[in-house]
Amino acid sequence: MTHDASPTARALLLLELIQSSPGITAERLAGRLGVSERAARRYVGILREAGIPVESERGRYGGYRIGRGLRLPPLMFTQAEALGLVMAVLNGHHDLADVADPVGRALGKILRVLPEAVAGPAAAVRSLSTRHPEPGARTPSPETTAVLVQACAGHRRLRLGYRIRPGDERVMEVDPWAVVVRRGRWYLLCWSHTRNARRVLRVDKVAGVEVLDVPAAPPADLDPAQMLEDHLSAGWRHEVEVVVDAPAEAVAEWIPRSLGRPEPIDATTTRLVGSTDEPDWYVRQLTAIRAPFRIVGSRELREAAEALGRRLLQAGS
Repeated sequence: MTHDASPTARALLLLELIQSSPGITAERLAGRLGVSERAARRYVGILREAGIPVESERGRYGGYRIGRGLRLPPLMFTQAEALGLVMAVLNGHHDLADVADPVGRALGKILRVLPEAVAGPAAAVRSLSTRHPEPGARTPSPETTAVLVQACAGHRRLRLGYRIRPGDERVMEVDPWAVVVRRGRWYLLCWSHTRNARRVLRVDKVAGVEVLDVPAAPPADLDPAQMLEDHLSAGWRHEVEVVVDAPAEAVAEWIPRSLGRPEPIDATTTRLVGSTDEPDWYVRQLTAIRAPFRIVGSRELREAAEALGRRLLQAGS
């Protein structure tokens, strides 16, 4: 801090230091502020006069910390902390747009008082939606996520470092279209100029990002949620074909779009078409269908269904 900083500025910085380092000593505060220990204690007094409950403990392991009082002291957030808070709420809560929801209201209050450089990226990430998280879902870097979201909103091309697998990182240029959260997993929907094709990338695998000064508008008919579900249901090792004795509208209500595409055969029969790498898991999802169905393909899926059926029969005997 500069020597000509005002007492108010020093008091606010001191508050941030105490919040981020509970138990910090007067000596360390003085060193960070560039003042004497006596002056540091004077700034503590300023905070106390303002009604902020600053507590102190004497002794070798003593220091200052913010106590609990009737008034909430000012909260100091870095951009990473604010983004992490928003992403944590997104991963665990699902009513952020509901004005009657206390969590959504509280988060809105926090964002309204943060500096624009912190609140802008956090508000952009907050606009996303999510569902119940999948086991093992990894939350990506808040800073990286914010850059991706803002590039989508600003229609700017990106140069990404992307980890295909451990030890294998590729560089690609993409037009970012949308960031979508599905069951705790964060995805970037984009057009890859490197592959000349649509791509759905895992945000937690983005190792580096650079915003380029090149326009990058999304397709006019883009449906981010639909594109993600289409991607998740196709391109896996085992082809899936299931004939269901029910209308396509009913099948779509029972089965998420990521499992496959319901195609009407007639008014009362539907063909479910998709793919999977995990036949055992896929068969368990099919048990949500509330009508008779037949697995036409693949062989691995039929074998998984037979094995599941035997286990269920044994459990009931």
